Amino acid sequence: MVGRMEDGMIRSIRGGANQRGVRNHNERLLLSILQRQGGLSGVSLARRMGLSPPAVSTILRNLEKDGLLMRGEPTRGKVGKPSIPMELNPQGVLSLGLKVGRRSADLLLLDLTGNVLAHDHTTYDYPLPETVFGFLDKGLLKILGELDTTAQSRLCGIGIAAPFEIWKWSDQLGAPAAKFRSWKDIDFAEQVARFSNLPVFVLNDATAACQAEQLYGRGKEFRDYAYFFIGSFIGGGIVMNHTVVDGNQGNAGALGSMRATGPSGESQQLIDVASLHLLEARLVEVGLDPSVLWQQPQDWSGLSRYVEPWIGQTAQELAKAALSVCSVVDFEAILIDGAFPAAVREMLIERVRRYLVNQDTRGLIVPQIEAGSVGASAREIGAASSPIVSQFLLNTNAGLFAF
Repeated sequence: MVGRMEDGMIRSIRGGANQRGVRNHNERLLLSILQRQGGLSGVSLARRMGLSPPAVSTILRNLEKDGLLMRGEPTRGKVGKPSIPMELNPQGVLSLGLKVGRRSADLLLLDLTGNVLAHDHTTYDYPLPETVFGFLDKGLLKILGELDTTAQSRLCGIGIAAPFEIWKWSDQLGAPAAKFRSWKDIDFAEQVARFSNLPVFVLNDATAACQAEQLYGRGKEFRDYAYFFIGSFIGGGIVMNHTVVDGNQGNAGALGSMRATGPSGESQQLIDVASLHLLEARLVEVGLDPSVLWQQPQDWSGLSRYVEPWIGQTAQELAKAALSVCSVVDFEAILIDGAFPAAVREMLIERVRRYLVNQDTRGLIVPQIEAGSVGASAREIGAASSPIVSQFLLNTNAGLFAF
């Protein structure tokens, strides 16, 4: 069905993938292994799960019947019958993700294997609740209106990635303080319930980006790492024992709040010295429209005169921040990503590595500095993954790497 749906149609969508409620532990374990490792045979899964082959066969049949798994291409060994691996069915579960950014919002539809099936984008001077939820309402009508009944039945929820205590950012954004403070009393689930019955999952935007990297990016390469995501403001996440750490109140990895020193020696935070709002301010200062930074697809080729000095300053601050976080946990790697073109990311990574050589590293194990691979959409992809992780996968990946 294309076009605007009848009133209440989104409200009626509850998600056929959700009818049995959350999956049990063994089902989650099996789905998580396949998500991390790719297609595997029943025998391989039984060995990894520590279960008997008949028990795993029963789980596989149930998951295949529910549409969550599909059979892969047979692989023939030297002897015996071909082995048929079981794989995640991309269409088995669909999820929506909303990123609430300081300058833009994005809504996307994600399948079970992390493929983006649809995407909507808007920009604004600053994010007010009526603007953001109005965009979400219209975006849902647009995206879901193009899905058939079967696909609609596979929707499992809406994830929302938003900055921690967004109502405190009015000064930095130049937003009207009184209106911006209205975010403090906003109940996200209550707002979404006005136009959809899908379950809502809310998480910190930088943690969402980290979760996207862990699930669909380079997360499987490292056991423990710190993750920096640079948007209008810089944020972060931490992964320990292959698991994204949420923290006591969902604010673990608040790396943007790390102490930094301003040009006059004053105490500042990392967000004040290593964020894209500094580049925005520079463009405004020289009379250029900063909205070019957020336009899709991103093209910063005409801004190199201003981007290169920003890279130099940001890289120097990230090098110091990387060592600071490694003084608490000896992370094997620091992953850096952001809402910028891939070429800018690569230049930033190279510069951080260069600055790190000249830092005082006494008593520290110097981490690898690596680029994240998910890119500018990491926050909305991580948001969309949240309903999937919460209902179908294990919330820890520690046991998936023992084999």
